[in-house]
Amino acid sequence: MTIDHAYVRNLFQEWASGNPDAFFAAVHEDVAWTVMGTHPLAGHYNGKADLFDRAFGRLLNVLRNGVTMSVRDVFVDGPVAIAELRSTGTALNGRRYNNQYCWIMHFDTVGRICRLTAYLDSALVNSVLEENE
Repeated sequence: MTIDHAYVRNLFQEWASGNPDAFFAAVHEDVAWTVMGTHPLAGHYNGKADLFDRAFGRLLNVLRNGVTMSVRDVFVDGPVAIAELRSTGTALNGRRYNNQYCWIMHFDTVGRICRLTAYLDSALVNSVLEENE
């Protein structure tokens, strides 16, 4: 499968439209996902289950209606895509969770994300967790 701008944008368009499951269907079960930064969610996650248990699950527990991701820009070179993203959400205490990300995604031959490195605003993640857990 060829990874192109349209494919990557479509993955995030589904999420922006309220369907994050469509994005995560394109994430390999054994994904190597690294979240960079100096906040409680920073670290390496081995597989989707680990990612949901220790990272996304923890974040979603402090957000009212989850988080919506949208694409600002995408760069693709072969099986690697870099996406500049924005998230919107609201924490339990009413604080906005509007973060900015840079995700470097490596795709396998069938179009699933098998490795991902995420860069984000560590201070925002830390404060939203501290204020709402």
